[in-house]
Parts: sequence; C-alpha cells; structure tokens
Amino acid sequence: MALTKTIIAEKIQNELDLSRNVAYEVMEEFLEIIKETISSGEDIMISGFGKFCVNEKKARKGRNPATDEEMTLPARRVVTFKCSGKLRDLINSDTQ
Repeated sequence: MALTKTIIAEKIQNELDLSRNVAYEVMEEFLEIIKETISSGEDIMISGFGKFCVNEKKARKGRNPATDEEMTLPARRVVTFKCSGKLRDLINSDTQ
C-alpha cells in the first residue's frame, strides 16, 4: 500500500499532537515548498533522506511505436532522486 497525503497528515497529527486541519496544512505547505523549488530548477537536499535533482534533457529523435513514424521529442526537465547513505543503509538493513 502506498503512503498517501492523508496518511502522512494523520501521522503528523498524531506525532505532533496537532489538529487534523493544522497537520494537513503543514503537510500541504511542505509539499508546496518542494514543488516551487523544483519548478524553479533548484535541487533539494534533505540531510539524512536524499537529494531531488532537476536535470535538463535535450531534444532527441524518437518514434511512435504504433505507427513507426519518426518524430523529435522536445527538450524537457526531469526530476531524479538519489537517496542518502543513511536512508540506503536503513532500507537495506531490513533485507539482511
């Protein structure tokens, strides 16, 4: 099961003893800060968690697999995530 915004807000509510509305607002504001930062092209580094990087992809040739028609795919920005060593160790400690 995926971790949803509702579940995150409930965890914030329980851990910080906040009202449901305040917990949801805190979570929404945090996500809004992340979205604004990424959309401006800046990277986000959260110590002990990881780094969200905005990478530029150049325009490239591609083809439509249904029609086999060649086309040019436009340049775009993509977001990648690289987890920190601490997070990687935590994830891998459960599998060994």
